[in-house]
Amino acid sequence: MARDRKRKGRPTPVGELLATALQGTPAAQRLREAEIWRIWDEAVGPQIASRAQPAAIRSGVLTVTVASAPWLQQLNFLKADLRGKLNALLGEPLIQDIFLKSGNPARPDAPAAPRRRRRQRRLTPEETAQIDRATAELNDPVVRDAFAALFARHLASEPTGDE
Repeated sequence: MARDRKRKGRPTPVGELLATALQGTPAAQRLREAEIWRIWDEAVGPQIASRAQPAAIRSGVLTVTVASAPWLQQLNFLKADLRGKLNALLGEPLIQDIFLKSGNPARPDAPAAPRRRRRQRRLTPEETAQIDRATAELNDPVVRDAFAALFARHLASEPTGDE
């Protein structure tokens, strides 16, 4: 026997289901606060978003990491406007204040920058002798080999005087 159910035109988003299930709990507040990261670029625009990103929110204070001192100063003047735009998009006054800090604003959707390895060069005979002298008194062969390899890698990554 099939039940008669009213069907909605679209599936309910998980965020709405979570908000309903967590209503009245501290987790519901955290879920609403998490929206800040989703709406940040829209609220502040691409120019600011490329230089400043939200880092945390606690007790209504949004911490924003800003790329440079000039931008930090400029955003300090715009704090009230930013707070107003964010709260308008959130639909409620979640943000009471904005704390700006200097740092590297990591975008949550940006891939980590690949680490560039320096090209290793061949060690000179003098450098090899230096490593041998530095490791000669180490009795444990495992420690001696590990230290020698580390020392060699360090020396090989430094440019020589003629490079």
